[in-house]
Amino acid sequence: MEQVFTTVSSKGQLVIPIAIREAMGIEPGTRVAVRIEGAELILRPQTQDATRQVIEKLCGSTAGGFSMSDELIADRRAEDAKAGW
Repeated sequence: MEQVFTTVSSKGQLVIPIAIREAMGIEPGTRVAVRIEGAELILRPQTQDATRQVIEKLCGSTAGGFSMSDELIADRRAEDAKAGW
C-alpha cells in the first residue's frame, strides 16, 4: 500500500484513512495499541483477526522444549524412592 498522509487535530486526534481501515479490519470501536519504536509511531489494531494472528504465531513455539511437568514428576518419584514408597 502506498504512503498516505493525515493530520493530527488540535485535540490530538488522528483520522485513519478508509483504505487503511478496511485493509486492517478497523471498525468503529476497535481498540488500537500505540507505541514508539525509535523515531516511529506504531499503531496496532486489536481486532479478532490481529489477535488470532498473534496466537497462531505463538502456537508451537515451545513445542519440544523443557517441560516443568516432567521435571516435577521426576522429582516426586525420586523423593518417593528415597522415602521407600
